[in-house]
Amino acid sequence: TRERGVGAPRGGRNFRAAGGATASPAAQPPPEPRLSEIRLAVAAGAREIDIVIPRTAALLSDWQGLYDEVKAMKEACGSAHLKTILATGELPTYQMVYQCSAVCLMAGADFIKTSTGKEPVNATLPVALVMCRAIRDYYDRTGVKVGFKPAGGIRTAKQAMAFLALMMEELGEEWTHPDLFRFGASSLLGDIERQLYHGTTGRYHAPQYIPMG
Repeated sequence: TRERGVGAPRGGRNFRAAGGATASPAAQPPPEPRLSEIRLAVAAGAREIDIVIPRTAALLSDWQGLYDEVKAMKEACGSAHLKTILATGELPTYQMVYQCSAVCLMAGADFIKTSTGKEPVNATLPVALVMCRAIRDYYDRTGVKVGFKPAGGIRTAKQAMAFLALMMEELGEEWTHPDLFRFGASSLLGDIERQLYHGTTGRYHAPQYIPMG
């Protein structure tokens, strides 16, 4: 289990503790050890849990098996939010991306996420469009709002703006806020800092002088 935040306030801010569980990125062990990881992370204070779906179930079109597994993980989360990672770079068709998204939504996921960052191909706009359409269809049918997180390969502010525009066009302004939309891109912050520096000074700072660059 990886802790990617802290639960206690720091400097007047309240950080959410998040845990990555279920043997990311492969997600190959049997279900019970992965469920135990989730329970341990929640007991340790995690308020959000990232899991990776078993791609074998998707590739074999075992949609009931995938649904049952994600649903069990959601139940193991208790009050913690569940983010399901599809690892879309290992799904061969857009139809399969949509089907995996739909199954995870029906199983109770609070967020669906493109990638672990370890796949050959990570977040792309075409895949993001398919996943957003699944979220929109689910919302139209149920009234339940589920978040979206593109992750991996988003390195510049310009790339981030393209995904933000996609959210605005496909899902609306409400899906441009952190409770329903996030980026998973550790290298993005450095470029955002460079763009802010350029906006205030008219020139770009060298990357080595940017704290998170």
